[in-house]
Amino acid sequence: MTAMDFSSSRFLTVAEVAEMMRVSKMTVYRLVHSGEMPAVRFGRSYRVPEAAVEQYLKNAVVDGRSETA
Repeated sequence: MTAMDFSSSRFLTVAEVAEMMRVSKMTVYRLVHSGEMPAVRFGRSYRVPEAAVEQYLKNAVVDGRSETA
């Protein structure tokens, strides 16, 4: 796993990521726990760097179609 530079990152809550991606919070938690989406844990909650969400979405699109389609 590669380390990310979080120095200039804006952090989003799981709820904000879910709203941004139009998925459930549980889906975001699954992505975080599986390592597909990097996150930082603060106490009992997680924060996801905005750049990580953008990168995940870029990687999810292949030839204009999603990999699941």
